[in-house]
Amino acid sequence: MIEELVRKVAAGDDDAVEELSLIADTDPGRLTPYLGSLLDRDVLWPGKLYRAADADVVRRIVERIDGGRTPEQLNHLLVALAHTAHPLAQNAVRRWSAQPPAGADTLHVGALDYAREGGWTVDPQGHRRDLCGDTAYRWILHATPRRADTPPCPWCASPQWTAVDLDTADPAVGVALAHTGWSGRLVIETCYFCACYTTLYSRVTPAGGTDWWSGNTRPDHLGPAGTEDPPALVPVPGEVRQSPYQASAWDRGGSTLGGRPDWIQDADHPDCPGCRQPMDYLGLLGGADLDDYGEGAYYLHLHQPCGFAAVNYQQS
Repeated sequence: MIEELVRKVAAGDDDAVEELSLIADTDPGRLTPYLGSLLDRDVLWPGKLYRAADADVVRRIVERIDGGRTPEQLNHLLVALAHTAHPLAQNAVRRWSAQPPAGADTLHVGALDYAREGGWTVDPQGHRRDLCGDTAYRWILHATPRRADTPPCPWCASPQWTAVDLDTADPAVGVALAHTGWSGRLVIETCYFCACYTTLYSRVTPAGGTDWWSGNTRPDHLGPAGTEDPPALVPVPGEVRQSPYQASAWDRGGSTLGGRPDWIQDADHPDCPGCRQPMDYLGLLGGADLDDYGEGAYYLHLHQPCGFAAVNYQQS
């Protein structure tokens, strides 16, 4: 079946791409024996197809990039390499950070930034750091009364939105947040409206404290707006997902704690305002789960060492 899908994808069949993408989300290891054939046929997009690439395929991608013979494919090659999250990819990205590959001057970001597409980075000491967890849980949203003592958004005066109220004493939360190093209660409040226009940061504490960060900068394109009530919904962990890649930014029931984000656009792991290192990803809240007419998705992030949380948003 997969061999036939590979042939159809190489012939430009979009439906076959969707079928292979579904396999990459549910059981990426099933694609491993066929990735060499995809590479031979120059099928590089979507890069997530290469999540379970073996060392031979990763080595071939690195050799293609180093060879510089197909500069028009450099972006797709780097994205696919990032999704492999393989040690060989880590070594190559570290090397290219100092000596960019041929054609890198045409890219919008540096080689190291591509690692974020695969949910990892290389820290200033040269060590690999995973930005995402390997276990995901479906988020179930429950109606809850809005807190009367929550201060309004400083920009639009809307009531602030309690995006999550979690505690690592819950085993599911503890597993989902293990990669962050967080221990204790985590409450993230933000503006449901203004977060659609810029990344919003907050200070958080393990006692459940949450405060709007005074360094948030209102974007010029955020014009005057009336107040908007956020959803009176709070997510709680449900069943474990079959795969960490099964969050959906589009479908009802796609909201997910932990695992890997389903980016609508390019990967956007925000930098911590305290240390400028990429923040860890916590989960996704899809518009389809938050509102009957909702679209897009809110992405939640945390940097435990500096005590910052962040919320950003993407839509088509």
